[in-house]
Amino acid sequence: MIYINACSSISSQKTLYYNELLEGMIEYNTELLQLLKINYKKYLSSLESRRMSKLLKSSIVCSDIVLNFSEIKKIDAIIIGTGLGMLSDTEIFLERMIYDNERYLTPTAFVQSTHNTIAAQIALRTKCNSYNYTYVNKGFPFELALLDGIMQLSEGKKNVLVGGADEMTKKYFDIIKKTGQWKVGDIKNTELLHSQIPGALRGEGVAFFVLSTKKHNNYFAKIRGVEMIYKPLDINEINKRINDFLYNYSIELSDIDLVILGNNGDNISDKIYNDLMTNIFSGIPAAYFKHLSGEYQTAVSFALWLGSNILKYQKYPSFIMLNNKKNKKIKNIIIYNQYLNSYNSLILITK
Repeated sequence: MIYINACSSISSQKTLYYNELLEGMIEYNTELLQLLKINYKKYLSSLESRRMSKLLKSSIVCSDIVLNFSEIKKIDAIIIGTGLGMLSDTEIFLERMIYDNERYLTPTAFVQSTHNTIAAQIALRTKCNSYNYTYVNKGFPFELALLDGIMQLSEGKKNVLVGGADEMTKKYFDIIKKTGQWKVGDIKNTELLHSQIPGALRGEGVAFFVLSTKKHNNYFAKIRGVEMIYKPLDINEINKRINDFLYNYSIELSDIDLVILGNNGDNISDKIYNDLMTNIFSGIPAAYFKHLSGEYQTAVSFALWLGSNILKYQKYPSFIMLNNKKNKKIKNIIIYNQYLNSYNSLILITK
């Protein structure tokens, strides 16, 4: 068995502590959900904080919190998934190259612009000299990191730190929104599913998990399986893959107590989720999460954080629900997410 012994998230909501999210969501009227500012001084020195980008600071703080909660003294592997990597530092380095005509360049921005910066910095802070890997993928970065973490544990490692992290800069946002991929204009996240503006509500976020082969007293959930489906032909293929996935883990559809879907407010993208709710997931309590986190390459890591906390505390806020169905006890949760109508993934977690 693979256990989630600790998890933490920094997002556009109050997610550092789950009870704060249960108290209510932060309402936005914008086209981009950005990371909340937290008190970095509690975790970083002034020098560290000044040199690090927002994403790097948030990732280090998030990993520190999850490691302290887990009370694990030694991590055997650090595995990160990211779609865009250290985007802000990359922009700084490129701008300085142009402005200085490729002269007088400082190394800091370059060193911190590489995609594996997060994993490397965490390794330095935790003195972890073992397996260290960063997955960079358009639509499956966190799923690949999670799958690798499970494989590392199955091969003998005891504790693995797995994370997903992506940021959004104004320059990149302004460029990509011209393609119609993201919503343009102020959008109320509380009314995301009723928005008639095409595209998804963009966001950014960080989430970290300590996976172990043995459960601790305060463990959150068990990971049963991870499945990736690239460019499925139609809803029938998706239904078949879901049934096969559950069969492999001896789980019936009737055993699923909650399904967490990745509705992002785009009519084209959300069609898959709507079809699933009227077909294979009909009769099952359904929730969604991207009105809280926004859409980004590793947004499914937020869903895993949310599902893990729901299993641990057996509570979930009403503002995540897509239907009125309820279960008194929640034992099995399926997370179904898709990105750009091509990258579909399933994660099965259980109490």
